[in-house]
Amino acid sequence: MIKIGITGSLASGKSTASKFLSSKHGPLFSADSAVKELYKSSSFKSLISKKFKIKNNNQIKKNLKKMIFNNSAELKKLEKIIHPLVRKKMKKFTFKNKNKKLLFYEIPLLIESKLMKYFDKIIFIKSKKQLRLKRFKSKNGDKKLFNLLNSKQMRDNKKIKFCDYVVVNEKNLKILKKDLSTIISKYE
Repeated sequence: MIKIGITGSLASGKSTASKFLSSKHGPLFSADSAVKELYKSSSFKSLISKKFKIKNNNQIKKNLKKMIFNNSAELKKLEKIIHPLVRKKMKKFTFKNKNKKLLFYEIPLLIESKLMKYFDKIIFIKSKKQLRLKRFKSKNGDKKLFNLLNSKQMRDNKKIKFCDYVVVNEKNLKILKKDLSTIISKYE
């Protein structure tokens, strides 16, 4: 089993790259999908409501966003709850797929969370900030949220030092797929 981590900055194209790789070569664990699943869980919503004193469980994400904008320390508090739960799901995924040749893990904060030792290879998806902002806004994100989340991430040049491959995703899907296929062909 070869575990391949896929990371990159906000809106760099990690999900697109991950979906392409997993559709052709092996199962995918997505940290973002794991977080979305958590927010569907009533026990998680209850835990968050208590920790952040949120009265309306139906508006939990909206309220958290507001809190984070007003006090960025709240993001750290939220990450301390979410990250261990996501790691637990990641371990379950690995165990469930232990007989597969290639496993893919899309983890936005892979380097910031110091998870490098869990992977045999790490691919960094890189894009210029302006292009990433444009992509983020096209998915109903706003500039203020982009800047806040982007400021919490380590700079690309620092993250790249921990990665085995850097794929620049600034042209088109065809080029992205070609670059990723070149990398993965070494491990099949």
